[in-house]
Amino acid sequence: MTTKTKRFEVPTLENVSDKNRSILSAIKEKVGMVPNIYATYALSENALERYTTFANGKTSFNNKEKEVINLVVSQVNGCSYCQAAHTAIGKMNGFTDEQIISLRKGTAPFDARFDALVKTAKEIAENKGKVSDETLDKFYAAGYNKENFVDLIVNVGEKTITNFLHNATDIPVDFPEAPKL
Repeated sequence: MTTKTKRFEVPTLENVSDKNRSILSAIKEKVGMVPNIYATYALSENALERYTTFANGKTSFNNKEKEVINLVVSQVNGCSYCQAAHTAIGKMNGFTDEQIISLRKGTAPFDARFDALVKTAKEIAENKGKVSDETLDKFYAAGYNKENFVDLIVNVGEKTITNFLHNATDIPVDFPEAPKL
């Protein structure tokens, strides 16, 4: 593998299309900043809109469950940006520092339902979608169903896209750094 010779430049609002400027301005209004990863999506005329529509689509998971998935997938994919961002978002959704570390490691001893979810998400991410019967049985035994399983696959895919974008571009992380595991 070759090393990157130059880090990608994160575009400013002035350096993106009118359509992307509008989307980024709405993100800034909602979260108080334009995260670098969203600005990086805006290097493409269509990727930002396409991604935000995908990422903000309806799902059978609540916000805490989505963070369970996001934390472990970002860890599996080695994305320092998403580890940092989802550590912050995980805290906003009520997880403690210790729980976030456990989730990133792929376990949730503090909640049986989250434990089944995080283990299934981790196995999907690590094995390119393949899941053992044992893991799937535990997922269903924890109260999840086939709709949840399909939504889990979609969430893993959505998070993997952003993980890969950061890993490929190595743009600066603009969230507090996540603890190393």
